[in-house]
Amino acid sequence: MPVSTLTSKGQMTIPKEVRNALNLKPSEKVIIVAEGDHAVIRPLRGNTLDIGGSIRIPDKEKPVNFLKVREVVKKRIAKKAATGK
Repeated sequence: MPVSTLTSKGQMTIPKEVRNALNLKPSEKVIIVAEGDHAVIRPLRGNTLDIGGSIRIPDKEKPVNFLKVREVVKKRIAKKAATGK
């Protein structure tokens, strides 16, 4: 069973065996979901095109705040990765 040590800054290295099993590459993001007394690590894959059409754009008369839209997209991608839905 792979083991990782938490640093004083709260960082850890994902063991090579786990990175290989999840097919993780350098600079890829993962999502960590706390489930009771343990955590699940899942790759965070996909892009904004994966959820195309799922964001409601505000009234077209008002300017669109793309920073807010981007945050909504990130949260939906993370939720999809965490739940598989």
